[in-house]
Amino acid sequence: MARYTGPKSKIARRFREPIFGPDKALERRNYPPGQHGQTRKRSKQSEYSVQLNEKQKTKFTYGVLERHFAKLFHLAAVAKGVTGENLVKFLEARLDNTVYRLGIAPTRNGARQLVSHRHITVNGKVVNIASYQLKPGDEIGIREKSKSLEVIVDSLQGKTTNRWNWLEWNGKEMVGKFITYPDRDQIPENIKEQLIVELYSK
Repeated sequence: MARYTGPKSKIARRFREPIFGPDKALERRNYPPGQHGQTRKRSKQSEYSVQLNEKQKTKFTYGVLERHFAKLFHLAAVAKGVTGENLVKFLEARLDNTVYRLGIAPTRNGARQLVSHRHITVNGKVVNIASYQLKPGDEIGIREKSKSLEVIVDSLQGKTTNRWNWLEWNGKEMVGKFITYPDRDQIPENIKEQLIVELYSK
């Protein structure tokens, strides 16, 4: 399956959550998409359907494809700690997500594009792999030639403080730091990771 490039509001309406950020279309039509989305009576979802829906929502939220998601789940399962929490932490430690959290890009899709177009550095070296897993202590910067890009300048305009405790941002140097993996209660995304663990445990 290729990466989804269709209407984001349609996906947000499917899950009835603004998973891509504030969405006026979702606010106006908070029901599933489709001809009968507003009127059709929905049968009770099976346990499997609920679990699969949660996994799909998480994949769309972070922009991750099935193969990479399964790989992250395996890493989370063999790592110390709670598997579900580990999974969300590893998703947060992706380079594209961290670029988004630091405010260098306004969306995760935008962050992914900046990474793939070689505008982002890790520890001083250009990295163009959006799924690159950051480790505590890694520094995330912007290539010198890219610091004047309009999309980056606009995104960072007015940024004075950092919202996330597990990240540091030096506005003067335009360099961020991945301090540590976040605790689960620090991550604002509405993800029921235990449902995903149960799905993969079948």
